[in-house]
Amino acid sequence: MPLTLAKTGEENSIKKVGGRAETRQFLENLGFVPGTRVRVIAEISGNVIVSVKESRIAISREMALKIIV
Repeated sequence: MPLTLAKTGEENSIKKVGGRAETRQFLENLGFVPGTRVRVIAEISGNVIVSVKESRIAISREMALKIIV
């Protein structure tokens, strides 16, 4: 399921990162790589704040849809 459907506070494992090559590279540079644990902290107007590798990162809904957990 895409990261946008994950429940707030629930920890999930990233299965796949989709999108164009530059989008995948951007997300991987932020720490979104397959096998990494990720937790949705909050959702604001469709955008999400997530905890990944002990960092909090805000990403757009469009980016979150490309991250499969």
